[in-house]
Amino acid sequence: MIDALRRASAAKINVVMPYYGYARQDRKARSREPITAKLIANLLEMDKIDRLITIDLHAAQVQGFFDIPVDHLQATQLFAKYVEKRDLDNDIVVVSPDHAGVSLARRFAEKIKAPIAIIDNRNDEVRERSSQEVPEYVIGDVKDKVAIIVDDIVDTGIRMSLSAKALQKFGAKKIYGVATHAVLSGDAPQVLEDSPLEEMWVTDTIELPTEKEFNKLHRLSVADLLKEAIIRVHNHQSIHELFEH
Repeated sequence: MIDALRRASAAKINVVMPYYGYARQDRKARSREPITAKLIANLLEMDKIDRLITIDLHAAQVQGFFDIPVDHLQATQLFAKYVEKRDLDNDIVVVSPDHAGVSLARRFAEKIKAPIAIIDNRNDEVRERSSQEVPEYVIGDVKDKVAIIVDDIVDTGIRMSLSAKALQKFGAKKIYGVATHAVLSGDAPQVLEDSPLEEMWVTDTIELPTEKEFNKLHRLSVADLLKEAIIRVHNHQSIHELFEH
């Protein structure tokens, strides 16, 4: 599509990519692995796009793969407003499923004015997606609290499910899952449905087929966020306010 537009003499080409493909392949975790997130950046720039608008990159530094403007929108405020609307118990704690996700959890916690906790997941990154071991430790107080596990991507659902089981073991009274991008590969819907989660909140950055839907799933729309970003970019206005409201 980009190539067709460029060959049709489009003055500018701005790409809106709610879910950045291969975002997790942003570095070499093992020898001879590709850095595919960089490859996608190269392909887009090679096709001479002027700007990229995306939501919740797996690692913010992926923006550095580009030499063009990247508008990195965040769904944090969207989920924060949903929490306020749901009028959950005031005793909320925001939980990161591992140490790497602490910054995302802290950002969300600041929005809803809640403390944070961390699942002490000691599986290495290569193993953790398939490991079935429930983490043994939770850093922070979750006993008798409403726990909200925050992640950017829910893929196999295993980590989210194991985190919920760990929180249940440490006395959390209700557990909710939050993830911007619902990849839901394989039997992830069943894994999440069978987990201790009350509900799983995601956005619609990825189109889900009917067979991937399950009872605990609740989807929030990013349409208004993208609409406002597109209008501001087109009118040469700052998008900074989108991170505050």
